[in-house]
Amino acid sequence: MGSSSPSPSPAPEPPQSSAPAHGASNASLRWQILRRALLARSSSSRASDGTTNDQKKIGDTNKISRKASRGFNLIECHVVPVSQLHKSQGNSLNGNENSVECQKDVNVCYKLPCGGSQELSVMYRREDSLELNDIEASNKYNIDTTGLVCCWPSEEVLAFYCINHSDMFRSKRVLELGSGYGLAGLAIAASTNANEVVISDGNPQVVGYIQKNISINAETFDQTKVKSMTLHWDQEQPSDMLNSFDIIVASDCTFFKQFHQSLARAVKSLLKHSEASQAIFLSPKRGDSLNKFLDIIQEHGLCYELIENYDPTVWNLHKKYVAGDDRSWPNYNEEHCYPLLVRITFGHSV
Repeated sequence: MGSSSPSPSPAPEPPQSSAPAHGASNASLRWQILRRALLARSSSSRASDGTTNDQKKIGDTNKISRKASRGFNLIECHVVPVSQLHKSQGNSLNGNENSVECQKDVNVCYKLPCGGSQELSVMYRREDSLELNDIEASNKYNIDTTGLVCCWPSEEVLAFYCINHSDMFRSKRVLELGSGYGLAGLAIAASTNANEVVISDGNPQVVGYIQKNISINAETFDQTKVKSMTLHWDQEQPSDMLNSFDIIVASDCTFFKQFHQSLARAVKSLLKHSEASQAIFLSPKRGDSLNKFLDIIQEHGLCYELIENYDPTVWNLHKKYVAGDDRSWPNYNEEHCYPLLVRITFGHSV
């Protein structure tokens, strides 16, 4: 999904429209980003390579964005200094304001659009902190690294949708698959009176952030049990998880076709066999990727309902972006930006 430019917020930003300096191509600038990540592994390399020319190259590579969209901005948020968060937590997060971890992270405070004044603090990796071990982890665990990138638009929409349909989660056991930093799962835990929320991802680095975010927000969950876990879709799941979840949620998890079969199997093995159980996916079409996944869902004996207009606020924003009436998302592309809602069940076809 491309490379990154630094930003004070994890909310996706539109790519820079200006041409790279000195005629450098986007491809060459992306290679420079990778080069910086490799050199960052060696302090001696950094010391010998810190020239004025490299500083200029860094300025150029900052024009290349790893994200194709800015998001729907459905949930009000602002950046809070990580040092301030650590102080408020009494340094309970095993770090301090001068730690390397602090320098890599950004903390975003979300004001949830629900009753009361509930807020969530979510820690993200800074967008300019790409490291070689991120790529190594991808190869080691057969996963993609998109969970480390940002809060993708579909995740924000999923969180917004779940908050607005909080009654469906009351007293339920809920699992979020491929959660990234876990905004939707955290929002469910904070606003719906679910019995238990398990927030999972296949990348252990991402799961570390999920656990941080659970710890930071523990006081907002009331009686809801919340936990993180590393969950690989293509591995056998623990027996106590099999067919035990009332609701499974996921956002933008159908992009990579090589994971379709394992994702469908995971849903079937983890979702409770009940007329009331359901999996709620929010995913853009992304070419034929979503349709391919829906075919596989049926091959596994599951049923689905595909819903285009599932929330009036999201739908109205979508129509404005498509029509060009709202130019705040200039590179909006319906196929890649607008998530459709897929409701998956064991029941009869809708």
